[in-house]
Amino acid sequence: MTRGPALSLNQVSAPDGPLAFLRLGPERSRGRRFPELRHPYRNDFQRDRDRVIHTRAFRRLENKTQVFTPDLSDHFRNRLTHSIEVSQMARTVAIALGIDADLTEALALVHDIGHPPFAHSGEEELNRQMAPYGGSFDHNIHALHIVEEFEQRYARFPGLNLTFEMREGIVKHSRDLTPGEKPDLDEYLPEKRPPLEAQLIDIADEIAYSAADLDDAQQAQFFTLDDVARAVPAWGDLFESIESMYPAAPKRVQFQESLRLLIDLLVSGFVEGTIAACREAGVRSVDDVRDHPKRLARMTPDSGRTGQQLKQFLRKKVYFSEELKADRQRSIDMIGGLFRYFMDDVSRLPVGYAEQARERAPHLVVCDYIAGMTDGFCARMYEARNPS
Repeated sequence: MTRGPALSLNQVSAPDGPLAFLRLGPERSRGRRFPELRHPYRNDFQRDRDRVIHTRAFRRLENKTQVFTPDLSDHFRNRLTHSIEVSQMARTVAIALGIDADLTEALALVHDIGHPPFAHSGEEELNRQMAPYGGSFDHNIHALHIVEEFEQRYARFPGLNLTFEMREGIVKHSRDLTPGEKPDLDEYLPEKRPPLEAQLIDIADEIAYSAADLDDAQQAQFFTLDDVARAVPAWGDLFESIESMYPAAPKRVQFQESLRLLIDLLVSGFVEGTIAACREAGVRSVDDVRDHPKRLARMTPDSGRTGQQLKQFLRKKVYFSEELKADRQRSIDMIGGLFRYFMDDVSRLPVGYAEQARERAPHLVVCDYIAGMTDGFCARMYEARNPS
């Protein structure tokens, strides 16, 4: 039987956590673009989290596809439920390590806020449509635009006026920047690594979506349990032990029990791997983390191998399966069709966007408008212009 990494209970339950000295707390924040008075009982990162949750962009995630469209089942994840699961997982890891859980939670909740409709197919098609104009689409950059410009909720400043650490984490949680790569991002320390709180997000995201997609796809009968056991031996060992312990339980329950153990194995491996990497690197402060040549959030070799096996299995059996091919092509057709429709005549855009298109490059405005759509709104707009 494959067991989770041998993580000491004392490491996790220590009052400050084993990496508390690497915590970037709100007292160390570089502050907001527009100064504000402190709140009497919420720190700045808690306020950032709350501001994200109250945005329209965050609410729209409820109607944005994660992998499976709603017509397949009402029980499958969407971008909103996925973001909540990532937040829960990332916060758990942050607490176990002793770093700032509030900043980590806020970054997890905002990490997908810039996604366009129809998951990665929508993002790839927007990128293709932007290429002839010398542009591109990146959902992290779009997320920064959302919190800096598009969400207008305050009279004193544009956007949400999030802390520097939140804005930096939005653009750097999944990859490092190169100085000069995008001059408008140079304020976010492209020569340095992000703090550990931001480094956690990408791996927590991978664990969350891999486990969730395995769950949803199994319910949708994309594969058999034997298929999973062959492709992901660690899961096969866990499932075998659950069958032995609960032989009378329905297969669906046995699957859920083994999935729960798999998540524990991956998360524990993430905690242990990050502790080991930080100790090996000899970092003693947030500045050391920023100056280190490589990111320090990582999984142990064994748990990382299991995570990769799971991702490869899902790519083969789910993401690029024939069952999802039609949905993927339909989403591409809708995004591409609407992009061309508005570029042919920008006056077709809503008044506010049409006015922007007279001051900015039209392809940027069209891209922003489509990226903000929900799946349902995008489909309705496409159908209204292309009646069958």
